[in-house]
Amino acid sequence: MWHSYTMSNSLQSPRRRYPYIYNRHGTEIHCLKEHGEALKLQFLDKHFLLASINSFGQLHYQDMSTGEMIANHRTGLGPTDVMRVNPYNAVIGLGHADGKVTMWKPTSVKPLVTMLCHNGHVTAVAFERGGHLMATAGVDKKIKIWDLRKYEVVHTHAARAESLDFSQKGLLAASNGSLVEIYRDVGGHDYKVYMKHRMVKGYQVGKVLFRPYEDICSIGHSTGFSSILVPGSGEANFDTFVENPVETAKQRREREVHALLNKLQPETVMLNPNMIGNVRQPKKKEKKTKKEVEEEIEDAVEAAKSTKVKNKTKGRSKPSKRAKKKEEEVLRAKRPLLDQYKEIGGHPDKKQRVGDKAELPKALQRFAKNKQS
Repeated sequence: MWHSYTMSNSLQSPRRRYPYIYNRHGTEIHCLKEHGEALKLQFLDKHFLLASINSFGQLHYQDMSTGEMIANHRTGLGPTDVMRVNPYNAVIGLGHADGKVTMWKPTSVKPLVTMLCHNGHVTAVAFERGGHLMATAGVDKKIKIWDLRKYEVVHTHAARAESLDFSQKGLLAASNGSLVEIYRDVGGHDYKVYMKHRMVKGYQVGKVLFRPYEDICSIGHSTGFSSILVPGSGEANFDTFVENPVETAKQRREREVHALLNKLQPETVMLNPNMIGNVRQPKKKEKKTKKEVEEEIEDAVEAAKSTKVKNKTKGRSKPSKRAKKKEEEVLRAKRPLLDQYKEIGGHPDKKQRVGDKAELPKALQRFAKNKQS
């Protein structure tokens, strides 16, 4: 299920064939047949993209403002219902049955990152608000905290979890059966148990989510919905230009119009969003081959020889001096190219052996024999 103000939610059909979209009055307004039997849905609010993973392991992206299907990727790792969006860069994270977590964007047919996180099925994935931390849980009874800047484990906790979620202040909620545990970073990514809550009558918890700007953790379980207080989980201060939790209906309508006008393109989904707006650095020039350098040397020599020498008086235009000046011009033109030739591995300073029979005419080869003997 995903939520938007214009279309309140999207629910899986009881027949489990297609996802449907309902408005705030409960009226069905769309049937998304292109997604197939969707197991999980995620909404990219800045891009107005609906992402889904179906029972065939296909990842779909659909633009909800135009209805256009943006991308359809085959993951090749089978069906999964573990899917979360990174709020920092809008990259989709998928947890698979072989213990891998893959990260996707709409414009790439292959995963941006593939991480082997667990020895077995990945049961839950969550991303921290800043986008640099990822929490994963698996059937190997481990909850791992990953640093996405280095793709390394920074903390491992021995526990099972069917659902994970980070709060705005960095608290981590994990559910297993009827137990909900809240972890807090006590320093250096060392997460310790902060709170525990067990559901009455053994209700099985299906999903845990923190409410933004409130110290509340919402719990969806087998018989309904519950909430618990978690002090220090929500952000106390908010920027009304970014998010306004107390906005009026008029402000909400205006924000929806501005969001559509400022909609980001699918190409802006990337691991490092700070790359947007930067100037691409020029690529390093490839080293020239020996043949290319030799041709440049020949061209430089011809150009130097063809230059005209000014006529000077008082004996400075003698043929010997004119020839000497031309030689200097030739050497000046060849010098930078000779350095390149040496770097490549050539030996321009070495003189060719006169005694090489292959380079001498037949009439002179007998003299080369006598010289070698």
